[in-house]
Amino acid sequence: MIREQSITLRGNIITDQGIHKGCIRVEEGMIEDVGDIKQKGEVLDVEDSFIVPGFIDLHMHGIQYFLVDNGPEDLSEICRILPQYGVTGFLPTVAPRPLGEDAAFLSKLANKITEGTEILGFHLEGPFLKLTGALPADAISGSNISRVESLIQAAKPHKVIFSVSPDVTGIEILLPLMARNNTPVFMTHTAATVKQTQAAIESGVNHATHFYDVFPCPAVQEPGVRPCGAVEAVLADERVSVDFILDGVHVDPVAVQMAIHCKSKGPGCVCLITDSNVGAGLDPGRFVFMNTGEIEFAYKGSPARMVKNNELAGSGLTMDQAFRNAVKWLDISLPEAVKMVSTNPAKVIGFGNRKGRLDKGYDADFLVLDEKLNVLQTWIAGKCCFNSDNQSK
Repeated sequence: MIREQSITLRGNIITDQGIHKGCIRVEEGMIEDVGDIKQKGEVLDVEDSFIVPGFIDLHMHGIQYFLVDNGPEDLSEICRILPQYGVTGFLPTVAPRPLGEDAAFLSKLANKITEGTEILGFHLEGPFLKLTGALPADAISGSNISRVESLIQAAKPHKVIFSVSPDVTGIEILLPLMARNNTPVFMTHTAATVKQTQAAIESGVNHATHFYDVFPCPAVQEPGVRPCGAVEAVLADERVSVDFILDGVHVDPVAVQMAIHCKSKGPGCVCLITDSNVGAGLDPGRFVFMNTGEIEFAYKGSPARMVKNNELAGSGLTMDQAFRNAVKWLDISLPEAVKMVSTNPAKVIGFGNRKGRLDKGYDADFLVLDEKLNVLQTWIAGKCCFNSDNQSK
């Protein structure tokens, strides 16, 4: 990645300590210093705009007319487009493919040279799932060690992060392999019991993605007795972080507020994702999602729904909108909202020592936002990759 030389930006800097007027000095792609510091090199005064860490999306399938599952060329376009929405790093999310096709396809993605938003690993939403939702059902798998190994190998030099269901038979055999080298393991698409969920956590699962969505409530066995399942087991364990699709439909904001209280002491806490599908960021319309059929957006930023049955199929959300929604709906401060889209996601995937914060020695991945929290500029490794003065969404 091309790294810029010395530059200093001055504005309202958002850090863990709050919001303060100051400078951020960048040297060869890294943050050299932050605060009331001596200006050096080119100086850019953004006045009353906010300077925040770049957004990190842990779960996204597509943006605009492009879909990760369409192949390497679409992935390249996604990396080019995402800086418009403030995303400086992400996990391209791959839907399950039949055994024998999945590793070869993942290898093609992993070997694609891209520019723009940095690929921080590959997220596989399957094939080790119990409930498919809108994902292709013909590729779902039970426990298969050789399949896990081949997918890990195919993703190199990137890590592969698996999303699994704790109630898949034999999943406990696979989890230690998936969690090697401090690799996070996600859970999703599950109707697991409390015991199944707790067992998966002990074996390496440490994050729940698009939490609450495709986490169905257990059936009532006795009138008056509210049953517990995966959701309650996750909320009760501070070792497990969670993420939400905060578009106002996938989950009620009150569930996000509850998770914030439950996870106040956890390492990764609460994150926001988009789970965006092809068509995200565009005006209402219909788009094709793999071989599952057409999806439709009722309005810009709405959930994606299958035309054939109105079933949810991801979102039209973008990370900048998710950030604005958090500030509007969750009754939290700007620094707290920044943690949900930057600091916490970086911690979840093991990048917390170099991304997600504006601090000395961190990667120079940051945004300039106006007073309405719209993205004015996106900087990645010290290079301005998006400037709203030069292009529009």
